[in-house]
Amino acid sequence: MDKIRTVLSATAMLCATTAIAGAEPIKVKVFVGSMFEIGENTGDRAGEFQNWYERYWKDSTPHEVKGAFRPVHCNQDGVCGSVLGMGKVNSSASMQAILLDPEYDFSEAYFILSGVAGTPPSRGTIADVSWGTWLVDYDLGHRWAPEEGEAGASVFMPRKGYEAYRLFQLNPELVGWAVDLSKDVQLQDSDSARSYRMRYPDAAAQAAPSVKTGTHMTGDTFFHGPGLSNEAQYIAKLYGADDYLITEMEAAAIALVINRTHGTDRVLSLRGAVNFDQGNPNETTLQHLDPAPGETAGGFAETVSNITAVGAPLVDTIVANWDEWHDGVPARSK
Repeated sequence: MDKIRTVLSATAMLCATTAIAGAEPIKVKVFVGSMFEIGENTGDRAGEFQNWYERYWKDSTPHEVKGAFRPVHCNQDGVCGSVLGMGKVNSSASMQAILLDPEYDFSEAYFILSGVAGTPPSRGTIADVSWGTWLVDYDLGHRWAPEEGEAGASVFMPRKGYEAYRLFQLNPELVGWAVDLSKDVQLQDSDSARSYRMRYPDAAAQAAPSVKTGTHMTGDTFFHGPGLSNEAQYIAKLYGADDYLITEMEAAAIALVINRTHGTDRVLSLRGAVNFDQGNPNETTLQHLDPAPGETAGGFAETVSNITAVGAPLVDTIVANWDEWHDGVPARSK
């Protein structure tokens, strides 16, 4: 009898294992990766993930992925997303774990790397939303103290050997689709953001928020001040990228991970500006980094709402027209 029980138990385990192994993985059509959430995924103050979650995954069942920062959520249409964590290592480690999870098939997936960011006042403003045209790593090179170099010159020199890692040009046709589908989205604004903009003399800083494109600069250093902002622009131009428009902490690293297994033709970086990368002419950089109560930029809630509003038309278009998108980015009508 014990032998029979043993055989039956082994047979049951084998059948269960075979059933699991034979289960079809989820075909991911679009994956949205955010970097942080403030509290819960719904019902409280929204961070980067909440508006996406409420639009696509409110009824989803979270799936824990070993090695990922937070669970993955998917809906019936193949739209999946997760909070990846802040910074290069945190976010890219999560992305790697998710890509390697056998529960998912990313072979035809599009990726939207979504979050908040800073912008130079000469090129953008609070509540702007930007599609990245290039992703540039701010950190891969040599740096020295300003007093140890030529007066007024950059304190950065790229290091050889990082050419394949330090920048990615994102698919212009895909970026074009993203811009075409979002250029007429009505962006939210706030009185506090409008008031804060007027502290800056730049026309771009004082303008109403809009959808823009440009280089997204990825650095673990949360750099501030006109000197380091100018250095970011110097690096972008040194590498042949577009004007530096966004400072963020994850996109180039996540793109590198995706590139190892799937390439970057289906990767997009989507960022909303919640701060300027430098103070106004009447404050020092340290004062800008540590503002007094009531002296912050405002517009955070509006910006994270804008990000989803700008990104969703592309997500919905890909899903609704999957027969045209699954083999690659279709040509746009001119």
